[in-house]
Amino acid sequence: MLAYKDSKYIRKMVKSPKTAGNFVGIDVLNFANGIHRATNVTFQNHHVSREKRGQIIGKFAGFRGCTIWFTGLSGAGKTTIAFAIEETLCSLGIPAYGVDGDNMRHSVNSNLGFSPADREENIRRAAEVSKLFADLGVVCLSSFISPYEKDRQNARIIHEEAGLPFVEVYVDTPLDICEQRDVKGLYQKARAGKIKGFTGIDSAYEVPTKPDVVVHAGKDSIADCVHKVFDYLYEKGVLPEELMQEIGGVKELFVHESERVSATEVAKSLPKLEISEVDLQWVHVLAEGWASPLTGFMKERQFLQCLHFNQLLDEGE
Repeated sequence: MLAYKDSKYIRKMVKSPKTAGNFVGIDVLNFANGIHRATNVTFQNHHVSREKRGQIIGKFAGFRGCTIWFTGLSGAGKTTIAFAIEETLCSLGIPAYGVDGDNMRHSVNSNLGFSPADREENIRRAAEVSKLFADLGVVCLSSFISPYEKDRQNARIIHEEAGLPFVEVYVDTPLDICEQRDVKGLYQKARAGKIKGFTGIDSAYEVPTKPDVVVHAGKDSIADCVHKVFDYLYEKGVLPEELMQEIGGVKELFVHESERVSATEVAKSLPKLEISEVDLQWVHVLAEGWASPLTGFMKERQFLQCLHFNQLLDEGE
Protein backbone atom coordinates (compact mmCIF):
# COMPACT_ATOMS: atom_id res chain seq x y z
CA MET A 1 0.00 0.00 0.00
CA LEU A 2 1.26 3.49 -0.90
CA ALA A 3 -0.10 6.64 0.73
CA TYR A 4 0.58 10.36 0.34
CA LYS A 5 -0.94 13.51 1.82
CA ASP A 6 -2.22 16.89 0.74
CA SER A 7 -4.04 19.54 2.80
CA LYS A 8 -7.40 17.73 3.07
CA TYR A 9 -7.03 14.15 1.93
CA ILE A 10 -5.07 10.95 2.24
CA ARG A 11 -5.11 8.85 -0.91
CA LYS A 12 -4.34 5.15 -0.75
CA MET A 13 -3.30 3.23 -3.85
CA VAL A 14 -3.59 -0.53 -3.48
CA LYS A 15 -1.48 -3.05 -5.38
CA SER A 16 -3.12 -6.12 -6.85
CA PRO A 17 -1.33 -9.48 -6.49
CA LYS A 18 -2.87 -10.57 -9.80
CA THR A 19 -1.38 -7.74 -11.83
CA ALA A 20 2.29 -7.96 -10.86
CA GLY A 21 2.11 -5.02 -8.51
CA ASN A 22 0.15 -2.60 -10.68
CA PHE A 23 -1.94 -0.03 -8.86
CA VAL A 24 -5.62 -0.86 -9.35
CA GLY A 25 -7.61 1.32 -6.96
CA ILE A 26 -7.70 4.61 -5.13
CA ASP A 27 -9.51 5.19 -1.85
CA VAL A 28 -10.08 8.80 -0.83
CA LEU A 29 -10.53 9.57 2.88
CA ASN A 30 -11.82 13.00 3.88
CA PHE A 31 -10.15 14.23 7.07
CA ALA A 32 -12.38 17.28 7.51
CA ASN A 33 -13.15 17.85 11.20
CA GLY A 34 -10.88 14.96 12.09
CA ILE A 35 -13.35 12.33 10.82
CA HIS A 36 -12.27 9.76 8.24
CA ARG A 37 -14.99 9.47 5.61
CA ALA A 38 -14.78 7.38 2.46
CA THR A 39 -16.04 9.36 -0.52
CA ASN A 40 -16.12 6.72 -3.24
CA VAL A 41 -18.56 4.16 -1.83
CA THR A 42 -22.02 3.20 -3.11
CA PHE A 43 -24.69 1.46 -1.05
CA GLN A 44 -25.58 -1.98 -2.45
CA ASN A 45 -29.17 -3.23 -2.14
CA HIS A 46 -29.75 -6.87 -1.23
CA HIS A 47 -31.52 -9.23 -3.62
CA VAL A 48 -33.18 -11.10 -0.73
CA SER A 49 -36.04 -9.21 0.92
CA ARG A 50 -36.69 -9.11 4.66
CA GLU A 51 -39.93 -10.99 4.06
CA LYS A 52 -37.97 -13.80 2.39
CA ARG A 53 -35.52 -13.96 5.29
CA GLY A 54 -38.44 -14.09 7.69
CA GLN A 55 -39.75 -17.20 5.95
CA ILE A 56 -36.56 -19.18 6.46
CA ILE A 57 -35.14 -17.90 9.77
CA GLY A 58 -36.46 -19.31 13.01
CA LYS A 59 -39.35 -21.52 14.02
CA PHE A 60 -42.07 -18.94 13.46
CA ALA A 61 -42.73 -17.49 10.02
CA GLY A 62 -42.47 -13.74 9.62
CA PHE A 63 -39.77 -11.08 9.77
CA ARG A 64 -39.00 -10.19 13.40
CA GLY A 65 -35.77 -8.23 13.05
CA CYS A 66 -35.46 -5.41 15.56
CA THR A 67 -33.05 -3.94 18.09
CA ILE A 68 -33.77 -3.86 21.81
CA TRP A 69 -31.43 -1.25 23.28
CA PHE A 70 -30.72 -1.62 27.01
CA THR A 71 -29.37 1.53 28.68
CA GLY A 72 -28.49 2.20 32.30
CA LEU A 73 -25.63 2.53 34.75
CA SER A 74 -22.79 0.03 34.96
CA GLY A 75 -24.03 -2.90 37.04
CA ALA A 76 -27.69 -2.07 36.46
CA GLY A 77 -28.39 -5.50 34.95
CA LYS A 78 -28.51 -4.64 31.25
CA THR A 79 -26.47 -7.56 29.96
CA THR A 80 -27.98 -10.00 32.48
CA ILE A 81 -31.49 -9.23 31.25
CA ALA A 82 -30.43 -9.16 27.58
CA PHE A 83 -28.69 -12.53 27.78
CA ALA A 84 -31.68 -14.05 29.62
CA ILE A 85 -33.95 -12.86 26.80
CA GLU A 86 -31.50 -14.15 24.19
CA GLU A 87 -31.40 -17.60 25.81
CA THR A 88 -35.18 -17.79 26.10
CA LEU A 89 -35.90 -16.66 22.55
CA CYS A 90 -33.32 -18.99 21.00
CA SER A 91 -34.62 -21.95 22.99
CA LEU A 92 -38.12 -21.23 21.66
CA GLY A 93 -37.09 -20.87 18.03
CA ILE A 94 -36.64 -17.12 17.51
CA PRO A 95 -33.12 -16.04 16.47
CA ALA A 96 -31.62 -13.53 18.91
CA TYR A 97 -28.15 -12.21 19.63
CA GLY A 98 -26.76 -10.15 22.51
CA VAL A 99 -24.40 -7.32 21.57
CA ASP A 100 -22.57 -6.37 24.77
CA GLY A 101 -20.73 -3.08 25.27
CA ASP A 102 -17.62 -4.67 26.78
CA ASN A 103 -17.46 -7.24 23.98
CA MET A 104 -17.68 -4.47 21.38
CA ARG A 105 -14.79 -2.64 23.04
CA HIS A 106 -12.76 -5.85 22.76
CA SER A 107 -13.35 -5.94 18.99
CA VAL A 108 -14.94 -3.36 16.71
CA ASN A 109 -14.45 -0.49 19.16
CA SER A 110 -11.09 -1.51 20.61
CA ASN A 111 -9.49 1.72 19.37
CA LEU A 112 -11.91 3.98 21.28
CA GLY A 113 -11.55 5.51 24.72
CA PHE A 114 -14.09 7.22 26.98
CA SER A 115 -13.93 10.85 25.90
CA PRO A 116 -17.29 12.35 24.84
CA ALA A 117 -16.27 12.04 21.18
CA ASP A 118 -15.19 8.42 21.59
CA ARG A 119 -18.37 7.57 23.51
CA GLU A 120 -20.40 9.04 20.65
CA GLU A 121 -18.50 6.99 18.06
CA ASN A 122 -18.80 3.89 20.26
CA ILE A 123 -22.59 4.14 20.23
CA ARG A 124 -22.74 4.98 16.52
CA ARG A 125 -20.77 1.87 15.61
CA ALA A 126 -22.81 -0.24 18.02
CA ALA A 127 -26.03 1.02 16.45
CA GLU A 128 -24.79 0.21 12.95
CA VAL A 129 -23.77 -3.32 14.00
CA SER A 130 -27.13 -3.81 15.73
CA LYS A 131 -28.91 -2.63 12.59
CA LEU A 132 -27.19 -5.33 10.55
CA PHE A 133 -28.40 -8.05 12.94
CA ALA A 134 -31.92 -6.61 12.87
CA ASP A 135 -31.89 -6.42 9.07
CA LEU A 136 -30.96 -10.11 8.99
CA GLY A 137 -34.16 -10.89 10.90
CA VAL A 138 -32.57 -11.38 14.31
CA VAL A 139 -33.81 -9.86 17.57
CA CYS A 140 -30.69 -7.89 18.49
CA LEU A 141 -30.24 -7.25 22.22
CA SER A 142 -27.77 -4.39 22.63
CA SER A 143 -26.47 -3.54 26.11
CA PHE A 144 -24.67 -0.22 26.41
CA ILE A 145 -24.47 2.34 29.19
CA SER A 146 -24.96 4.92 26.41
CA PRO A 147 -25.10 7.82 28.89
CA TYR A 148 -26.03 10.58 26.44
CA GLU A 149 -29.59 11.11 25.24
CA LYS A 150 -28.35 12.49 21.92
CA ASP A 151 -26.40 9.32 21.13
CA ARG A 152 -29.33 7.08 21.99
CA GLN A 153 -31.59 9.12 19.74
CA ASN A 154 -29.05 8.82 16.93
CA ALA A 155 -29.08 5.04 17.41
CA ARG A 156 -32.87 5.12 17.05
CA ILE A 157 -32.68 7.28 13.93
CA ILE A 158 -30.19 4.86 12.34
CA HIS A 159 -32.80 2.10 12.68
CA GLU A 160 -35.84 4.17 11.77
CA GLU A 161 -34.20 5.38 8.56
CA ALA A 162 -33.66 1.72 7.67
CA GLY A 163 -37.28 0.88 8.48
CA LEU A 164 -36.36 -1.29 11.47
CA PRO A 165 -37.98 -1.29 14.94
CA PHE A 166 -35.89 0.16 17.77
CA VAL A 167 -36.94 -0.37 21.39
CA GLU A 168 -35.22 1.60 24.15
CA VAL A 169 -35.29 -0.22 27.50
CA TYR A 170 -34.18 1.83 30.48
CA VAL A 171 -32.81 -0.45 33.20
CA ASP A 172 -33.59 1.84 36.12
CA THR A 173 -31.37 0.55 38.92
CA PRO A 174 -30.33 3.08 41.62
CA LEU A 175 -26.66 4.02 41.84
CA ASP A 176 -26.32 2.69 45.40
CA ILE A 177 -27.46 -0.78 44.31
CA CYS A 178 -25.11 -0.73 41.31
CA GLU A 179 -22.25 0.16 43.66
CA GLN A 180 -23.20 -2.63 46.05
CA ARG A 181 -23.04 -5.12 43.20
CA ASP A 182 -19.84 -3.74 41.63
CA VAL A 183 -19.10 -7.10 40.02
CA LYS A 184 -16.18 -5.69 38.04
CA GLY A 185 -14.80 -3.56 40.88
CA LEU A 186 -15.11 -0.44 38.73
CA TYR A 187 -17.04 1.70 41.20
CA GLN A 188 -14.43 1.10 43.88
CA LYS A 189 -11.69 2.19 41.50
CA ALA A 190 -13.71 5.23 40.40
CA ARG A 191 -14.32 6.30 44.01
CA ALA A 192 -10.59 5.93 44.66
CA GLY A 193 -9.79 8.14 41.69
CA LYS A 194 -8.17 5.34 39.71
CA ILE A 195 -10.76 5.64 36.91
CA LYS A 196 -11.64 9.07 35.56
CA GLY A 197 -14.84 9.95 33.75
CA PHE A 198 -16.78 6.99 35.15
CA THR A 199 -20.53 7.23 34.48
CA GLY A 200 -22.51 7.88 37.65
CA ILE A 201 -19.48 9.02 39.65
CA ASP A 202 -17.71 11.88 37.90
CA SER A 203 -19.45 11.66 34.53
CA ALA A 204 -23.16 12.28 34.05
CA TYR A 205 -25.78 9.75 32.97
CA GLU A 206 -28.69 11.37 31.16
CA VAL A 207 -31.85 9.50 32.13
CA PRO A 208 -34.00 8.61 29.08
CA THR A 209 -36.86 11.06 28.62
CA LYS A 210 -39.20 8.73 26.75
CA PRO A 211 -38.01 5.09 26.95
CA ASP A 212 -40.27 2.48 25.41
CA VAL A 213 -39.89 0.18 28.43
CA VAL A 214 -38.66 0.78 31.98
CA VAL A 215 -37.54 -2.17 34.13
CA HIS A 216 -36.52 -1.95 37.77
CA ALA A 217 -33.76 -4.53 38.10
CA GLY A 218 -32.94 -3.28 41.58
CA LYS A 219 -36.17 -4.56 43.09
CA ASP A 220 -37.79 -6.82 40.49
CA SER A 221 -36.51 -10.27 39.58
CA ILE A 222 -34.75 -10.93 36.29
CA ALA A 223 -37.74 -13.04 35.25
CA ASP A 224 -40.11 -10.11 35.89
CA CYS A 225 -37.90 -7.78 33.83
CA VAL A 226 -37.71 -10.30 30.99
CA HIS A 227 -41.49 -10.77 30.93
CA LYS A 228 -42.05 -7.01 30.87
CA VAL A 229 -39.90 -6.74 27.75
CA PHE A 230 -41.66 -9.75 26.23
CA ASP A 231 -45.07 -8.17 26.87
CA TYR A 232 -43.99 -5.04 25.01
CA LEU A 233 -42.60 -7.03 22.07
CA TYR A 234 -45.84 -9.03 21.93
CA GLU A 235 -47.93 -5.85 21.87
CA LYS A 236 -45.81 -4.52 19.01
CA GLY A 237 -46.19 -7.74 17.01
CA VAL A 238 -42.56 -8.86 17.29
CA LEU A 239 -43.40 -11.99 19.29
CA PRO A 240 -46.22 -14.27 18.07
CA GLU A 241 -49.10 -15.48 20.22
CA GLU A 242 -47.89 -19.08 20.09
CA LEU A 243 -44.59 -18.13 21.65
CA MET A 244 -46.25 -16.13 24.43
CA GLN A 245 -48.33 -19.16 25.26
CA GLU A 246 -45.17 -21.26 25.53
CA ILE A 247 -43.46 -18.67 27.72
CA GLY A 248 -46.16 -17.87 30.20
CA GLY A 249 -49.28 -19.82 29.33
CA VAL A 250 -51.90 -17.47 30.76
CA LYS A 251 -51.57 -13.78 29.89
CA GLU A 252 -52.68 -11.60 32.77
CA LEU A 253 -53.96 -8.09 32.10
CA PHE A 254 -53.25 -6.45 35.46
CA VAL A 255 -51.46 -3.10 35.38
CA HIS A 256 -47.96 -3.33 36.83
CA GLU A 257 -47.54 -1.59 40.18
CA SER A 258 -44.99 0.84 38.72
CA GLU A 259 -47.54 1.94 36.07
CA ARG A 260 -50.60 2.20 38.30
CA VAL A 261 -50.48 5.98 38.81
CA SER A 262 -50.10 6.80 35.11
CA ALA A 263 -52.74 4.23 34.12
CA THR A 264 -55.18 5.73 36.63
CA GLU A 265 -54.67 9.19 35.15
CA VAL A 266 -55.33 7.83 31.65
CA ALA A 267 -58.49 6.07 32.89
CA LYS A 268 -59.85 9.35 34.29
CA SER A 269 -59.84 10.84 30.80
CA LEU A 270 -61.77 7.94 29.21
CA PRO A 271 -65.56 7.78 28.71
CA LYS A 272 -67.38 6.32 31.73
CA LEU A 273 -69.75 3.35 31.65
CA GLU A 274 -71.96 2.11 34.49
CA ILE A 275 -71.53 -1.65 35.04
CA SER A 276 -73.12 -4.11 37.40
CA GLU A 277 -71.34 -6.17 40.03
CA VAL A 278 -71.52 -9.20 37.72
CA ASP A 279 -69.92 -7.17 34.91
CA LEU A 280 -67.14 -6.16 37.29
CA GLN A 281 -66.57 -9.81 38.15
CA TRP A 282 -66.18 -10.63 34.46
CA VAL A 283 -63.65 -7.80 34.08
CA HIS A 284 -61.72 -9.34 36.97
CA VAL A 285 -61.83 -12.72 35.22
CA LEU A 286 -60.32 -11.16 32.10
CA ALA A 287 -57.63 -9.42 34.15
CA GLU A 288 -56.60 -12.74 35.70
CA GLY A 289 -56.07 -14.15 32.23
CA TRP A 290 -58.83 -16.72 32.25
CA ALA A 291 -59.81 -15.73 28.71
CA SER A 292 -56.23 -15.81 27.43
CA PRO A 293 -55.22 -15.24 24.66
CA LEU A 294 -58.08 -12.71 24.50
CA THR A 295 -57.09 -9.26 25.73
CA GLY A 296 -60.67 -8.02 26.09
CA PHE A 297 -64.28 -8.97 25.47
CA MET A 298 -65.14 -10.88 22.31
CA LYS A 299 -66.58 -9.08 19.33
CA GLU A 300 -69.54 -10.66 17.59
CA ARG A 301 -67.32 -12.06 14.83
CA GLN A 302 -65.04 -13.79 17.36
CA PHE A 303 -68.01 -15.13 19.31
CA LEU A 304 -69.55 -16.68 16.19
CA GLN A 305 -66.20 -18.26 15.24
CA CYS A 306 -66.04 -19.96 18.63
CA LEU A 307 -69.64 -21.18 18.31
CA HIS A 308 -69.25 -22.61 14.81
CA PHE A 309 -65.57 -23.60 14.62
CA ASN A 310 -64.61 -23.99 18.29
CA GLN A 311 -61.60 -21.72 17.73
CA LEU A 312 -60.57 -18.14 16.94
CA LEU A 313 -59.64 -17.62 13.31
CA ASP A 314 -58.70 -13.92 13.54
CA GLU A 315 -55.16 -14.03 14.91
CA GLY A 316 -54.22 -11.11 17.14
CA GLU A 317 -57.78 -9.74 17.54
